[in-house]
Amino acid sequence: MAQSRIHQSIAELGRAKKRLIMVAADLVALPLALWTAYALRFAEWWPASFVEPFWWLFLVVPPVGVFVFARLGLYRAVVRFMGPQALSAVIKGALLLALLMWASAYLYEWQMFPRSVPVSFALVTLVYVGGTRLLVRAYYQWLIKHYTEKEPVAIYGSGDSGVQLALALSNGREFDTVAFLDDDSGLWNCTIKGVKVHDPSRFKAVAQELGIKRVLLAMPSATKAQRKQALDKLEDVPVRVQTVPSMPEIVSGIASVDQLREVELEDLLGRDPVLPQHDLVDASIRNKVVMVTGAGGSIGSEMCRQVIRGKPKTLVLFEVSEFGLYAINQELEAVRTEMGERFSIVPLLGNVCDRNRVEAAIHHYGVQTLYHAAAYKHVPIVENNVLEGLRNNVHGTRVVAESCANLGVERCVLISTDKAVRPTNVMGATKRMAELVLQDLATHDALKDGHRTIFSMVRFGNVLGSSGSVVPLFRRQIEKGGPITVTHPDITRFFMTIPEAALLVIQAGSMAEGGDVFVLDMGESVKIVDLARRMIQLTGLEIKDEEHVDGDIEVVYSGLRAGEKLYEELLIGDNVVKTGHSKIMRAQEETLPHQELIALLGELQEAEQTLDCQRACELLKRGVNGFSHNGNIVDLLPKRPAVPNKLAVG
Repeated sequence: MAQSRIHQSIAELGRAKKRLIMVAADLVALPLALWTAYALRFAEWWPASFVEPFWWLFLVVPPVGVFVFARLGLYRAVVRFMGPQALSAVIKGALLLALLMWASAYLYEWQMFPRSVPVSFALVTLVYVGGTRLLVRAYYQWLIKHYTEKEPVAIYGSGDSGVQLALALSNGREFDTVAFLDDDSGLWNCTIKGVKVHDPSRFKAVAQELGIKRVLLAMPSATKAQRKQALDKLEDVPVRVQTVPSMPEIVSGIASVDQLREVELEDLLGRDPVLPQHDLVDASIRNKVVMVTGAGGSIGSEMCRQVIRGKPKTLVLFEVSEFGLYAINQELEAVRTEMGERFSIVPLLGNVCDRNRVEAAIHHYGVQTLYHAAAYKHVPIVENNVLEGLRNNVHGTRVVAESCANLGVERCVLISTDKAVRPTNVMGATKRMAELVLQDLATHDALKDGHRTIFSMVRFGNVLGSSGSVVPLFRRQIEKGGPITVTHPDITRFFMTIPEAALLVIQAGSMAEGGDVFVLDMGESVKIVDLARRMIQLTGLEIKDEEHVDGDIEVVYSGLRAGEKLYEELLIGDNVVKTGHSKIMRAQEETLPHQELIALLGELQEAEQTLDCQRACELLKRGVNGFSHNGNIVDLLPKRPAVPNKLAVG
C-alpha cells in the first residue's frame, strides 16, 4: 500500500519538477560518463595521471552539457512519450560535446586526454543520458500497467494501423493490448511489440484466457466484404467491437488512429458500394438548378449532400419542417464554404401539396432537375392517418409532377419504395399511385416549347439509419437495456446505406428516357432478428433466451403490425432489363389508362375532402394492382358529416 502511494506520487509530479529531476540526473550522468571514458581508455578505475591534473573538466562538462541539451530541446520532451526526436537530441548533444572536448584538447596539445577519450565519452553519454530516459519511460509504462485498472483488449489487424493503435493505447490509462488477431496465418504465434498474434478462429479460447471483452478493428483500408468476414469470425464471442477511422480520414488528419468508433451497421451487410459513373452524375447536376423536395428528411438530406458534391449552379431546398430545413441548410452552407464553391443554396419552406408555392419555386429559380423525396413513409403512422398519407404521397406528387411538366423542368425523379410492390399497407399503395401518376404524365405530357419533361421513378428498400429504419430503434432499445422488439421471427428486409442509395438515384435519373421505373440492386435480404442479435453482440452483450437465461438483452416478438409484410419485393412482374450500371435495373411495369387514372384521382380527392378513409382505401385497391390490406383500416379522424352544423344567429 505504501509502495503504491509512492509510485502514484511520483507519477503525479508536475512537469517543472520532473524537468528538474532530469536536469539533476544529467548533471550526475555527464561527469560519470567522462570518468567512464578515462577508465575504459586506460583500463584503470582511477587513472590519476590524467584525472587529477584536469579535475576541473568534471566541473565544466556537466553545466556545458546541460546547456547544450537544453538548446536542443531535450528537456521539453515528455519522457514517457519519448520518440526519435528526443533520442536525436541526445545523439546531437553527445557529438557536440565530444567536438568541444576535441577542440579543447587540441588547444592543450592533447595533454588532457588521448584522442580516443572524446569518442568513448560520446558513446557513454548516449548510454547514460539516453538510457536514463528509456528507463524512466519503461518505469512509467510499468507503473500504468500495475497501478491502473486497464481493460484488456484485442486488436484485429496487426498491420501498420494495428501497431500504431497498440502504441497509442500503451500510453493511455484505459486499454491494455493483450492480443493481436490476424487472418494471415504466417503471423500466428509471432509477437509484435511484445504482444502475441492469434488465429481469429481460436479467439473464443483466447478471450476467455485473457479476459478480453472488447475487440478493436484496425482495418481502415479493408473493403466492406473483408470487414464483414472479420466480424463473422467474432460472432460467437460476447465482446464489444469497435473500429478505427478509415485510412482517408487518418491521412487527411480528420481523425487519429486511436479515435475508436462503434461498428457501422453497413459493415454487417458486406456490400462495397460501386464507384459512381461521373458522367451520369454530371448530366443531372453539374451547373444545373436542382430542387429537392423533402430536403430535411433522411433521404432528402442525403440527396442534397450528394447534389452539392456534383457542383450545381443552384440548389433549392424545399421542406415543410422549419427545423429540418434549418439543419440541412446550415450543414450544406458549411460544406460549400469548405469546398470553396460559390453556387447558391436556397432554403424554401413549403408543402408539396401547395401548387402555387411549388410552381413559384420552380419558375422563379428555373429548376432543371427535381428530386421528389417528400413523403410520409412510416407504415404504422400512415395506417392511422390514411387520408393525410394519401394527400401528401399522391396529391403532393401529382402537384410536383404536373408543375414540372407545365414549367419545362428537364428531369423529375420520384424516390419510391419496395413497399409499392403488391402493397399490404396504405403507405405502399399511395407510393404505387404516385408512380402511376408519373408514368401517366410521361406518356401524356404535352411538349412545352419543344421540350418534354423526363419522368422517372427509383424504387429501393430500407436504408440504414433513416428515420424509418429499425436500426435507430434497436440502438435505443439496447441503450435502455432491452428488450429489442421484432415483429416476427421470419421477417426480412432489404438494406442499403443512405449515401449509396442517394447516389444511385441521381445516376438512375440521368439514364431515364421517360416513364422509367428503376430498381436498385439491394443485395441479399436480411432477417431482422439476425440483425438485432448482431447489434446486441457487437456491443459486448449477450442475448437472453431459453439457452442463455442469464443473458443481457431479450428479443421479443410483438407480432406483425397492420399493413406489414413478412418480406418485401422490388418488382411487380418479372420483366426487368439491365442498364449500363451494374446496380441499377429498369423494370417494365403496367400502367393505368389515362382517363381511368384521372377519374380515380378525382374520386380519391373527394374521399379525402369528406374524410372517408374506407372509400379512399377501396379506390386504392381499384387502382393499385395487388393491393391487399392485411389489417383494419382506421383513420384517427372520423368521417366528415355531409352537411356541417352551422352556428345559430340571433
